Amino acid sequence: MTSLISIADLATSQIEGLLDLASQLKQEPGDRAAGRLIVPMFFEPSTRTRMSFDIASARLGANVIEFDPETSSAVKGESLRDTAQTVGALGPDLIIIRHPRAGAPEAVARWSGRPVINGGDGRRAHPTQTLADLLTMRAHFGDLNGLRVGIVGDIANSRVARGLLDSLPRFGAEITGIGPPGFVPRDLPWDMARTTDLDSKLGELDVVYLLRVQKERGGALAYPSDAEYHTRFGLSEERSQLMKPDCVVMHPGPINRGVEIAGSLVDSERSLILDQVSAGVHVRMAVIASIVEGLL
Repeated sequence: MTSLISIADLATSQIEGLLDLASQLKQEPGDRAAGRLIVPMFFEPSTRTRMSFDIASARLGANVIEFDPETSSAVKGESLRDTAQTVGALGPDLIIIRHPRAGAPEAVARWSGRPVINGGDGRRAHPTQTLADLLTMRAHFGDLNGLRVGIVGDIANSRVARGLLDSLPRFGAEITGIGPPGFVPRDLPWDMARTTDLDSKLGELDVVYLLRVQKERGGALAYPSDAEYHTRFGLSEERSQLMKPDCVVMHPGPINRGVEIAGSLVDSERSLILDQVSAGVHVRMAVIASIVEGLL
């Protein structure tokens, strides 16, 4: 068994295999993790990722053993290393970790000696969210090749954006980064078109992928005013009229209605946001099953 730390660690064929398995498990879950012990260790708040991992584990027949940092020895000063070694010694089959520090998942895998799934680490990676996004786009469009995707907002601080930038070009999709200069830095390593003019690009896109301002990671320093941000880069009802009729809207959540997107568009027929949430369960089932069965 192995770990899933970053989407960049997967070959394109492995990504395709996980997406195919996710589609299969949506129809026929099976007890592919029956009797397995899974420990989620979430050191950051989460609704979608945490619940979808729990639901995915349950649908595969696994037992989930809760770990709460607020009631663990971490509050007494125990280091992450000692916590990981302790959890590893208890014998789980799989650890799922979300942590504010980039690199924590690799460290936990090394210290615990157990397979690890990265549920998000700092600004760096969130591989299962990337898989959920790819599955959502593939289900809607049928093919990712030639798809024009605009990622709008705080790309600099977004682990979600990094996953899309690592994966979508492999399938022939074209990405444009849209936002203020502090949110779309030119020193990012990817070959990505960049612009500060959202209105000029909306009519060209197939997917408008919106990101919230990552205030907890310094995003507010680049754009402190929610109202001003919405005026310049928020997807309003008026601005949505510039989009192609078949253009869709995506967002990894949590959503700040009235900041990066108007609430009415969240609930509109253009929105694939809840499809992303549902896809998250299926891809996490696929990843869990693949790891416990030794397929990754």
